[in-house]
Amino acid sequence: MDINATLAARSYGAARPLTAPDPAGGAGAQTSAGRFAEAFAQTLQSAETAAQDTMISGADPHALVAALSEAQLAVETTVAVRDRVVEAYLEILRMPV
Repeated sequence: MDINATLAARSYGAARPLTAPDPAGGAGAQTSAGRFAEAFAQTLQSAETAAQDTMISGADPHALVAALSEAQLAVETTVAVRDRVVEAYLEILRMPV
């Protein structure tokens, strides 16, 4: 391998943004999954806070319904993603070696 090709590959790797999804499942995929998990946890936390506020201080029940709808959508989305991941994993297991 030529030294210029090695230097070019190294500089490309250093210039590549970390948030871009990596087809091999590298750092970009982990960052994306981490952001998804954080958003999911934040949605569930806001729904729980809205429920507590409504029960304790009689806050707006419409805000509670909106927060619970967002939480339900987040859970359904997470389950759909999980199902797709499991389906892909099973397809990989079915591949002949």
